[in-house]
Amino acid sequence: MVENKFELKEELLSRYQVLRENEPKIRIRAAAQKLDVSELELLELDLGDSVIRLDGNWRSFLRRAHTLGYVMALTRNEYAVHERKGVYDNVSFTKEGSMGVAVGPDIDLRFFMSQWKYGYAVRLDRKDRHINGFQFFNQYGEAVHKIYLNERSNPLAYNQLVDKFRVKDQDSLTEVEKKPAKTKPEFKEVDEAAFQEAWLNLKDTHDFFPLLRKFGVDRMRALAMAPTGYAYQVSDLAIKQVFEQARDKSLDIMVFIGSPGCIQIHTGQVKKLADFGSWFNVMDPEFNMHLNTEGIRSCWVVRKPTVDGIVTSLEIFDGNGDLIVYCFGKRKPGKPELEGWRTIIGNINPLSS
Repeated sequence: MVENKFELKEELLSRYQVLRENEPKIRIRAAAQKLDVSELELLELDLGDSVIRLDGNWRSFLRRAHTLGYVMALTRNEYAVHERKGVYDNVSFTKEGSMGVAVGPDIDLRFFMSQWKYGYAVRLDRKDRHINGFQFFNQYGEAVHKIYLNERSNPLAYNQLVDKFRVKDQDSLTEVEKKPAKTKPEFKEVDEAAFQEAWLNLKDTHDFFPLLRKFGVDRMRALAMAPTGYAYQVSDLAIKQVFEQARDKSLDIMVFIGSPGCIQIHTGQVKKLADFGSWFNVMDPEFNMHLNTEGIRSCWVVRKPTVDGIVTSLEIFDGNGDLIVYCFGKRKPGKPELEGWRTIIGNINPLSS
């Protein structure tokens, strides 16, 4: 009988080793799912060696992340991975510190700090080199954001950050919370006419979430109740058509992918597109996206009024109604939506037609 956490660790390490022997290319997230543990618990198997526990002052850490120079930021969810290279410029937080941003031409992030519970400096061993980085997790041991160094990064700054944020305790194991099973929301009666009127009176795309909260609806139900013509379902693989047309037109687009604690945004062109099995990929030098199309359960075109005119998004959802990835044409406040983007979206046929 397993008596304590360290015996549990040895048991998990043995199971993990067997899994990696059978599947040498398996990623840690997929391994955690197969072993029915969190990614954090697998990471801590190397605690004190290739993994160093850091303290919890993540706002202070993120304000210093620019010292690393040119790095790769990674944010993912169950079915999509967003990798963007650049510098962590202009990091700031709201007065109460619950939300933050990093706003630069390359690294563009939105932070939800209540989800940032644990952090580690991590050395990944590859055949020909070591890759240093930082990984951050929520209370359930789910990764919310990762930073990886490359040949253009500042290794001295990396060592300084590790020294500054390292904690003394590199032995005890973290007891993560068990994530509760997701339950279907209880629908309440909604005045659909009032909801549609409020939708039509939106002034900014950022007003959409407060609209959902005001009427007590989730995003999927909101799309089903949208004013006529403001939300309609399209093919689950419409994103491939959109990216291909954006590539062919050299059109700048915006690609959003989020974890529980971070939304990561690419603004620019997409060039090299590739399919590998069920994965649809962007493989550009500065931006990579990996989308597992098997996870897609619905895809919607969504139109929102703003003071600058209609803004159109393509939104892809999984079976739980959670956003996997969503896209816009490149735009800034005060500027209308790109006509090229509207043309691309207009080329997508609604499912009902």
